[in-house]
Formats: sequence, structure tokens, C-alpha cells
Amino acid sequence: MKLWNKILLGLLVTCQWSTVYATPNELDKVAVIVNSGVILQSDIETSLKTIRANAKDNQQTLPDDDTLREQVTEKLIVDTIQQQEAERIGVRIDDNRLNKTIEDIAKNNQQTLEQLYASIAKEGLSYSQFREQVRKEIAASEARNALVRRRINILPAEVDNLANVLAKETNATVQYKVGHIQLRIDEKEDKSAVETKANQIVQKLNQGADFNTLAYTYSKGPKALQGGDWGWMRKEEMPTIFADQIKLQNKGSIIGPFRSGVGFHILKIEDVKGLETVAVTEIQARHILIKPTVILSDEGVQNELLDITRKIESGEATFGEMAQQYSQDPGSASQQGELGYQTSDIYVPEFKHQIDTLPIGKISEPFKTVHGWHIVEVMDKREVDRTDSALKNKAYRIIFNRKFNEEASAWLQEIRASAFVEVIQEKQDGN
Repeated sequence: MKLWNKILLGLLVTCQWSTVYATPNELDKVAVIVNSGVILQSDIETSLKTIRANAKDNQQTLPDDDTLREQVTEKLIVDTIQQQEAERIGVRIDDNRLNKTIEDIAKNNQQTLEQLYASIAKEGLSYSQFREQVRKEIAASEARNALVRRRINILPAEVDNLANVLAKETNATVQYKVGHIQLRIDEKEDKSAVETKANQIVQKLNQGADFNTLAYTYSKGPKALQGGDWGWMRKEEMPTIFADQIKLQNKGSIIGPFRSGVGFHILKIEDVKGLETVAVTEIQARHILIKPTVILSDEGVQNELLDITRKIESGEATFGEMAQQYSQDPGSASQQGELGYQTSDIYVPEFKHQIDTLPIGKISEPFKTVHGWHIVEVMDKREVDRTDSALKNKAYRIIFNRKFNEEASAWLQEIRASAFVEVIQEKQDGN
């Protein structure tokens, strides 16, 4: 499957779910009402067309049309709700970031931009449709990251305990390519019947059935429309329910079914690979955050931050003094804006990009994240390997990644359950 199609159909910590939308026309019909928005029949048909084309290219067997349509419709509903959440909290993706993302898609797919455009056209999408869908997907991902982060609470004792465990291990870790099938238990369903179905799926897998096809057909997990493929992960990057079950199994091993709070799970170890040395770059940065208000517009915030930068660079004030006086991030403002030595991947993407690319001692131009408008200065960078600080940062990332995946799954179920959804038309005549 081409990389841009993967992005449009969902994966990423990666990871990124999306929807391919077609341009509405006079004959288009509303298929699903989702809160104040709609999913058009053409949205469903375009997604089905893309999935079928990719399956054909990859010689992948798909389930029957009704099952596939049901899976696609549910995916579009969840995507629409996430995009509505992005609009609600004011996520905006500018053209520079969008262009960079599209360039990365082409690069990772080993294509030029012209070749990517040709691939898009071959799938029946215009370039403008593709651009706007990628923009929506980035915004939805940003909203998901921001809203899920708020649900995560990591205690210092958790980090210390795990850091002590990691200190006894080597830097090398095994990576697994994991497939996942999740059978959800709803209130109306018989739990024993769901467990029986899970055991039947395992029996089929042990008899040589294709895992991806069974995931397309039965799974209600977050990667159902990717054939259950979670990609390559170390154990510390997996959801806890995966990590607890995987104990150095060989390639091809089937694990499960096993039970969690949401249902029954089946894992397949698609592949296993080697050892990886951990090396960490820590960045010491400081920032000033100002949030727009009803009175203070985005433009007003940018001007205020530019004036603060001018005062710092002219020597009228220090960065620390300005952070203490103006920054609306209480945690860092009390520390003169300083964030300490951290790895950049703990920050939201726009902030991460700034501190990864800024020269030491340079103050950034004002930039926006889901938290507000920032200026940031990189104070220092250092390479660390197995130091106490590095181990604690690694432990924090491990705990954060586990909790993030768990909370993200719970959050998606919650917003889906609380949304108003009315299916108007499940399939077109003749399809």
C-alpha cells in the first residue's frame, strides 16, 4: 500500500487516522449525520474505492461488501468526530506545515512530488482534495494528542521505579511487528458468544487463515482498516495489554484470545528483529506562552511576543524576567521559562520542530500550538547514554506512551459514545 494511502486510511506513535472525502455534487446524498456535520454517500464510496484499489494492488482479500462498508462507515464517523474536536479547540494547520508534511509523504514513499500527484490522480482524487484531507488529518491528530495528554498523570515514583528497572537492563531491546484483532463486548452481547468467536478466529489462524483478512472482517480495534497492523514496536511502546502478553515469542506466534475491559484480543507476532542501542539527545529550552482571548486576537498575541523578543534582544530585559511577567504557563514561568533538559518528542509537533531546528541562543519567531502562542529559545543540547537523567527520560517516555495509547483508545470510545449519530443511508442501490 502506498504511504500516502496509509496516511489517508489511518496509522501514527507513531502514528494517524484519516478520511478520504469526495467533492459533493448535486446527486450526492447524506449517509450519516454526526453531531452538526454529515458524512456523504460519496465519502463512503471514495473510501471503499481506495481500499479496494489498494487491496487489489497488494493482492489482499477483503471481507464481503456489507462488512467492509460497515467498517468504513464506522471509521468515517470516528474521524468526523475527531475533526469536529479539532475545530472545537481551534486547531489550525498552516500551509507551510501542510506543504512540509506532503513533501515528507512523497519522500518516505520514494517519490517526487510530481509522482505523488500522479498517484493521487490515479486513485480519482484531485490534488486540492488530497491537500485538504491531509490538513484535516493533521488537525485531528493534534486535537487527539492535546486532549489525551490532559488525561495522563504520571507520578514521580512511577518514573523512578521504572528507571531503576531499566538501569539493570542493557540498552538493546527487541522489536516486534504486531498484528491485533479486537472483539468488542457491548452491553447487549453475550460474553461467552464473543469468547467463542475469538477462539474460532484463533483456530482459523492456526489453520493458516490470513490474519489481515480476519482483522478487516472482525476487528473493532483501532487498526482494523489496516488489517490489524500496529507496525514495529518495542515492548515499552506497546499498550500494556500487549506488553504483558508478549514474552519473546517467535515470528508467527498467535497469542490469545485474552480479555481486557473492552473485550477479547488476539495478537500475532508478524516478525521480530534485533537489538537497538539507545542514544538520547536532550534539549534545554525556555519559552513564553501567551493565549489569545476574546479581547486579545492572534495578531495581538504575536505582536506582544515580538515586542517581548525585541526587549530581550536589546537588553532591556532578560528572557527570565519576561517569562515570569508574561508567560501563561505557570509551571515554567516560575522557573524563568525554563523547561529543563528534555527529549523533544515529549512536546507537541510544532514545539518539537522549533527546538529541533533552532540554533542555540536564537529566539524563535512567534508560533502557535494547541496551547497558545509561544516564543522559545534553545539554551543547550547534549547527548546522553545510560545516565540517570537519560534513564528517567526513557522511563517517562515508556510510561507516557503506554498511558497515551490506553487513554487514546478510551477517549475515542467516549467521544464516539457521546456523539449524536444517525445513519440515513447505509449503501447505495446497485453497489
